[in-house]
Amino acid sequence: MNIITYNVNGIRAAMKKGFVDWLIKESPDVICIQETKANKDQVEFDLIENLGYHTYWFSAQKKGYSGVAIFSKTKPNHIEYGIGIDYMDYEGRSLRIDFDEISIMSLYLPSGTNLDRLEFKFRFMDDFKEYIYSLNNKIQNLVICGDYNICHNAIDIHDPIRNKKVSGFLPEEREWLDSFFGDRFVDSFRFINKNPHQYSWWSYRANSRANNKGWRLDYNVVSKSLENKIQDAKILSDVVHSDHCPVKLKLKI
Repeated sequence: MNIITYNVNGIRAAMKKGFVDWLIKESPDVICIQETKANKDQVEFDLIENLGYHTYWFSAQKKGYSGVAIFSKTKPNHIEYGIGIDYMDYEGRSLRIDFDEISIMSLYLPSGTNLDRLEFKFRFMDDFKEYIYSLNNKIQNLVICGDYNICHNAIDIHDPIRNKKVSGFLPEEREWLDSFFGDRFVDSFRFINKNPHQYSWWSYRANSRANNKGWRLDYNVVSKSLENKIQDAKILSDVVHSDHCPVKLKLKI
């Protein structure tokens, strides 16, 4: 099973930049999208469904903001829209599909762009971890794909010294990611690839992408029960529909 996570920073904008042609070529079994910034009825979703995908959308109540989606070649047994906590679900940040042997979630964790949003982010992180650990007691094989808006370690950011007080690389955020992984979950990319200078997001400023001054914010996190099923994990940094790039996971299911 080939699974991709991709923050497209606006699905309509990405489609104008060749997203559908890329999707035809890449042809993942499941792709988890973040920052759709659109409701389904605002998107030419037939272009995606004509490729053989079942499409599921969970949009924010605020127009043009946030939103997640999942496109799957196989129809799932169950679709879970949100996690049942209103303040999270109003922003369209979590969508899950369940199969017989695996459940896959598209997650868009908030960024902490100012003090209010940073407080919101920490609240979200704590409530989300509690929800996921409870869910994992019921569903063993989880894959939580998405934009976590956190770089885990110094190897995951181009300038760890200057960014140590910037949201996305704060000690408290990184400690939360440590605790979230714990002994339950595995960062599939780092399980396969230990090399530095591997990023999934670059600022549009200062020619950051060309100079590879990036952050690794996007993860395919898998339950420990799936660790021995990980066959490959890659960052597709040459894909340029967004300020993020896709991250790919290959599982033996």
